[in-house]
Amino acid sequence: QFTKPNEKSLDYPDMAKEAGKKALADAGIPYSAVEQACVGYVYGDSTCGQRAIYHGLGLTGIPIINVNNNCATGSTALFMARQLVEGGLADCVLALGFERMAKGSLSSGFSDRTNPIDKHLEIMMNKYGLASAPVAPQMFASAGKEHMEKYGTNPEYFAKIAWKNHIHSTNNPYSQFQKEYTLDEVRNSRKIFDFLTVLQCCPTSNGAAAAILSSEEFVKRHKLQPNAVEILAQVMATDYPSTFEENSCMKMVGYDMTKKAAEKCFEKAGLKPTDVDVIELHDCFSVNEFITYEALGLCPEGNS
Repeated sequence: QFTKPNEKSLDYPDMAKEAGKKALADAGIPYSAVEQACVGYVYGDSTCGQRAIYHGLGLTGIPIINVNNNCATGSTALFMARQLVEGGLADCVLALGFERMAKGSLSSGFSDRTNPIDKHLEIMMNKYGLASAPVAPQMFASAGKEHMEKYGTNPEYFAKIAWKNHIHSTNNPYSQFQKEYTLDEVRNSRKIFDFLTVLQCCPTSNGAAAAILSSEEFVKRHKLQPNAVEILAQVMATDYPSTFEENSCMKMVGYDMTKKAAEKCFEKAGLKPTDVDVIELHDCFSVNEFITYEALGLCPEGNS
């Protein structure tokens, strides 16, 4: 269950234990079959992955690799686990992610060194300035503002995305939000920055998730075919020069790298956007989902 951060929240080892055990039970294998583990988290000291696994799942001496990659942390752990299997280095790998966050907006943990997004922020500051408000909503609101200026986009479209997602969340028993909101409630909720309201911004959240990745040979050996899900393709990308050279807030928040990753992924899978029936999309802010529709090739640019 994903929950709002507070003092009564489960600690990360307990959340990781629950997610890990449920994944192993779903896969129908014991932890002793796991050869390596890739663990993702952002908020925590080094080696939290080891502490989470040791006393929750087992002490078998396997390599445990910790990953911190901001919003891509969970998918990076999955990416690494898949590469280990695909490369023949392991037959069975656990991908585990957890987070125990602090209340309130995200903030930098280190003020005595270079901010890793300082060059991204320069793009936004040069185009729209920097306000005394949380930085992440400013970045995505600026991307939305650019889309509005470029294509005449109605900000109500962003609100409709949040409205849809809050409806979907009520169908997931593990979701933090179990209440359905009307479109008016989304639009009229507390303003965070510019047109972005609080119900268009993802909350801080505590929770965990896990997946077992294995080779086809391992699946057949353990007779797991009825439960197995094949990963046809997975692609990861980082910033291109266009992120910093084109004075674009849409590209500053990742438009080009998303587009490139999607193109490579469809090519590897031998599929095209029109073949896709279901999409699970990172909606840190409603604007991000809206822009990503176009980056994924679901519709022409400017036609979301």
